Amino acid sequence: MKTSKSVKSNPEIKKSRKMTGGRAKIADALRLLLKDREFNAITTARIAETSGMSEALLYRYFGDKRGLLHQVLSDFLKDYMDDLEQELEKVKGTAEKLQKIVHSHFHLFETNRVLAKILLLEVRNYPGYFESESYGQVRRYSNLIMEVFRQGVSNGDIKENISLPAFRNAMLGGIEHTCLPKIVFNKSFSPDVMTEELCKILFSGILNRTDYDSI
Repeated sequence: MKTSKSVKSNPEIKKSRKMTGGRAKIADALRLLLKDREFNAITTARIAETSGMSEALLYRYFGDKRGLLHQVLSDFLKDYMDDLEQELEKVKGTAEKLQKIVHSHFHLFETNRVLAKILLLEVRNYPGYFESESYGQVRRYSNLIMEVFRQGVSNGDIKENISLPAFRNAMLGGIEHTCLPKIVFNKSFSPDVMTEELCKILFSGILNRTDYDSI
């Protein structure tokens, strides 16, 4: 008989920085289960069994299974954004900052498939997502990109006739469209190669400089 995995016995699962005790165990259990199965196939009973907590505590802490999913996503994204903002402070130049953002996004999806599955496949079909804390972190990410764009226009790095929202959408859409088949079919990819290919296309249309190939 196949024994169920436990959070304690699986060192691959990144522990929550924001939650402690039973809340953290339940959240970590969902992360573990999402490595091998779809969200709709995971029952609250299985989450409780994997975490060593009761179903009653899951409902008490998170409201329901989807509330737990949103909390897990929100924690992931907040950690990511905190780290990304710190890293960008060390980077000079508009093109270099944008390249850093693109590479970080690709790297995140390649190394954290649980997050990629949640964000690309699980949450966007439900209206409640757009009122959640996790969506607030997505908006924070979008605002960060737009701020880099605005600074680039202000300092002359980016052409003034570029629609910044359109470019942001092209950038994010390019990342996600590139990653989606890899996530769905669990195929690996190179963040370095993906970044180079996408940035060459994106930068050729917006930058006043012509040396973006050497970034």
